[in-house]
Amino acid sequence: MAIYQYRCEQCGAFDVSRPIGTAAAAEVCAGCGGAAARVFGSPHLARTSRPLARALQAQEASADEPRVVRRAPSRESAAPPADPRHALLPRP
Repeated sequence: MAIYQYRCEQCGAFDVSRPIGTAAAAEVCAGCGGAAARVFGSPHLARTSRPLARALQAQEASADEPRVVRRAPSRESAAPPADPRHALLPRP
């Protein structure tokens, strides 16, 4: 369903919900019963954030050509804790 906007000369603007591609050039105004002309505006477009776009692009790429992993990634040693009391805590 799409929302189409119409403008009545007497009552002003109003919206009509119709299936895509079935909007008429004129619609009957619910307020006065007169003919209201369709108003053409810009479509509502939303941009995808960069991190989400990168994640979606990586997901699409891995669907057809998954990366082959030959060995497990190496674990980097953690930096020593800044507080000496933390050195006594168990490490994973």
